[in-house]
Amino acid sequence: MNTKIFCDIADLKLIKKFNKKKIVKGFTTNPSLMRKAGAKDYKLYCKKILNLTSKPISFEVFDDDEKKMIKQGQEISKWGKNIYVKVPVTNSKGKFMGGVINFLNKKKIKLNITAVYNAKQTNKILNKIDKKTKVIISIFAGRAADAGKDPIPEFHKSIKLSKKFKNVEILWASVREPYNYTQSKQLGCHIITVPPLIIEKIEKFGKTFDKLTTETVKAFLVDSKKSKFKI
Repeated sequence: MNTKIFCDIADLKLIKKFNKKKIVKGFTTNPSLMRKAGAKDYKLYCKKILNLTSKPISFEVFDDDEKKMIKQGQEISKWGKNIYVKVPVTNSKGKFMGGVINFLNKKKIKLNITAVYNAKQTNKILNKIDKKTKVIISIFAGRAADAGKDPIPEFHKSIKLSKKFKNVEILWASVREPYNYTQSKQLGCHIITVPPLIIEKIEKFGKTFDKLTTETVKAFLVDSKKSKFKI
């Protein structure tokens, strides 16, 4: 499986920089990243991003009400052909957003279902979509691991379930380290979304253990000399 790398970012300068990289096949954003990047007007900011890239990009709805989510999703989808409308699998009260997913899917709007943690949620999503319109299911591996949960079995089950749907891609989200890319490839994930700094580390993959050892020892030596340590 050739796992595609998407860049998880909303900063305009970084999007412009990473859009030039062949390794980057698309982008994902969320309201938290938008806020961190200084966005004030959501629509205007999204359009600035769209001026920088024609690669697939996900923009998220940000309401808790289903009707308002649907309205936002329809509006967002009109901004560009490369857009995936990002919809949370549940709202903040834990209610499954199957109605939103089904409605937007029937309108042939590409979706990225986010904040997914297990295969049961994946199965519920698959029961609400057709087998034609593109859908990404984003499983939050890093956040699950942070909570002491092993996300790997959920990926195995979700990927197996999705094989009946040629239009569905499983995405490894909330990356914590470069090795997650290797794990995502081994699992057969279609996509992994990665912060810029970790993408740059992935680009440097290939060092031998011996090389890593000498680099580490040199770094310790340099720091000890800078500190003028004596025994």
